Amino acid sequence: MPHAQLLVEDRPAGYRWLRLARPERRNALDPRLLTAVRDALAAEPGAPVLLGSTDPQVFCAGADLTISDAERAVVSDLVYDCCETIVTRPGPVIAVITGAAVGGGAQLAAASDLRIAGPGARLRWIGPPGLDLAVGAWLLPDLVGRAAALDITLTGRWVDAAEAFALGLVNRVSDDPVTQAEQLAADLAARGSGAGVKAVMAARGLLDRLRAEREVNRAAWARVNSVGQRLPGVQRVPGLQPVSGLQRVPGLEPGGLAGASARSGRRGFVRGRPRQ
Repeated sequence: MPHAQLLVEDRPAGYRWLRLARPERRNALDPRLLTAVRDALAAEPGAPVLLGSTDPQVFCAGADLTISDAERAVVSDLVYDCCETIVTRPGPVIAVITGAAVGGGAQLAAASDLRIAGPGARLRWIGPPGLDLAVGAWLLPDLVGRAAALDITLTGRWVDAAEAFALGLVNRVSDDPVTQAEQLAADLAARGSGAGVKAVMAARGLLDRLRAEREVNRAAWARVNSVGQRLPGVQRVPGLQPVSGLQRVPGLEPGGLAGASARSGRRGFVRGRPRQ
């Protein structure tokens, strides 16, 4: 289903544009926007996808800080669902980063198969302080090496476009990243999906580390929300239905694999007891 804050455009050259379009919140992520991103990525799995923003100043500011902790737990889980979809879909995903990418936004950019940055791009892998979250540990060692990955993830510091290129975190830095990304996407669409290349690239533990990081963060958010359930005045999150001690994410069904088609099932739970 179309989402007002995600612009989807199919181009005649055979690729798709997905643009986050929530400039008033710096493209901050909530459950419904991320569900739309995941479904759009899965809808045409063989087509190259450009993932970017309608606002050149920001790629994505990460999780929306105005939503509840329970909803932010859902956002965290959906980020990993989107990343797994990116990694497992046969068609390549190219992130076009012209501004800031933080937290979940940096995760989506890094999970993309290729990253083209503008001079003003900057990335930061950081979550809310005090939650002991892992953000980017599953992927950054493959991109920049263990030492640099530890520096980036433990400090939560900014990485600007020049450093990102030097580290191998982005593939190209261009004064016109949109045009360069579109030319690359059209070329990839003409050449074929690259499904074999992607399958080999994902075969050496990448998905295992993604799922391990996802479980670490599920446990961290479950601790936060188990405390919140005991606080007076805390309400159940609208649209989240408790199921056997888990909270179901709207639009997700249990028992499937991320990266399957939009109609197929996909795990979508955040651990922790439901709010009463």
